[in-house]
Amino acid sequence: MATFQSLPGFREFYPEDCAARNGLFNAWRGAARRHGFVEYDAPVLEPLELFTEKSGEEIRNQLFEFEDKGGRKVALRPEMTPSLARLVAAQAGSLRKPVKWFSIGECFRYEKPQKGRLRSFYQFNADILGEAGPGADAECIALLVESLKACGLDEGEFEIRVCDRRFWQWVLNKHFSVPDDKVSGMLPLIDKWERERPENTIEKLNTLFEGNSSFAISVKEGVDGVFHRAKHGGIVDQSNADQANWVSQEADGQSNQFGELWEWLDSLGVKHLVKFDPRIVRGLAYYTGFSFEAFQTVGTARALAGGGRYDNLIQKLGGPDMPAVGFAIGDVTVTDLLQELKRPIGEVNKPDVYLVIGSEAERRTALKLISKLRAAGVSVEYPLKDEKYGKQFKAADQVGAKLALILGPDEVKTQQIKIKDMRSGVEVVVPNNAGLVANVREIAEKGLPA
Repeated sequence: MATFQSLPGFREFYPEDCAARNGLFNAWRGAARRHGFVEYDAPVLEPLELFTEKSGEEIRNQLFEFEDKGGRKVALRPEMTPSLARLVAAQAGSLRKPVKWFSIGECFRYEKPQKGRLRSFYQFNADILGEAGPGADAECIALLVESLKACGLDEGEFEIRVCDRRFWQWVLNKHFSVPDDKVSGMLPLIDKWERERPENTIEKLNTLFEGNSSFAISVKEGVDGVFHRAKHGGIVDQSNADQANWVSQEADGQSNQFGELWEWLDSLGVKHLVKFDPRIVRGLAYYTGFSFEAFQTVGTARALAGGGRYDNLIQKLGGPDMPAVGFAIGDVTVTDLLQELKRPIGEVNKPDVYLVIGSEAERRTALKLISKLRAAGVSVEYPLKDEKYGKQFKAADQVGAKLALILGPDEVKTQQIKIKDMRSGVEVVVPNNAGLVANVREIAEKGLPA
């Protein structure tokens, strides 16, 4: 007989796993709604061009793409941002600004499954569109902090690192003499700088600078110096407003974006969890300003979330010129960290009541009572076939029911119900009348005193 297993990089969610996943989703939804974000969703299958237009043809190596029966080139979404941009672009004229939307959806990437990275995963996305000022960036960072805390992480177990692509444009231009037309090619290299072998970086720099190896080496040495000073607190520390303002004024040329961002974060009560880090560049070309990532500071120090400002993407995908900023959290790394820290989140649903039925003669009366209880919002479990009392009480304990309601021939005859509080073991007998449902709900909520 044939046996089947799930595909590599895809997960099954047994009830306990599904409960944990839903607990995570509920935590994220609650945080987003407290910050005034509203939920949206989009198709899991999109035109292939939507993703190649945003990220270039190289994204195809990471996609589940195919031609459908209508001859259309399509792909399973690897992220939500292109779909969000398409939705907003289609109705930009009628949407209230700023747009504050969030989603929790399944995404797919065709890559080698490894710790923290699977081919199927869920992402919590939150974005603000239509607001160009740093207040929108600060609001997204504040929501990111709240989202991590809501799912069970404590302050000190994560941090937010922020940079500004304009900082690197300024550094590369002013200090390293990198031409304007080469800066965009440098940013993806800087994003992978510490993960790449030095010789590979030099090779890529030589290609970028068209064989000018001496210039490539000098640029590498300069970037290495920036990274070294960043590691040792020599560039900008979140507690040093003067340094932050200096970087902002020099890099932005006109406005004090860093200083404003720091003020917003301070007022929102999250500044102490955020620090400047020039390594946070995020290699995707569509980012235009601030970029930020959340890292765990316990365990393996993995990245938990990332985002930034992408002011040109809506227009690129056919909409109006609309500034935007947002972030995404993946469920895989967060779940791994919560399990590592032994932080429970979400549990399998447990019924309020297990109705113990004396015999088949009482089943019809029992089913009518079950219907009334469920209509009133009481969750009820019961045996689907005739079973002995002992087995039914064991089942009530196994499913974690708060109460066991006993309906046997004596209870039907006297028009009463025996209630056993499974938490305390206390039993009471109450009338089976119009007030029974309310009585059961109150006992389920408050319990019977021991």
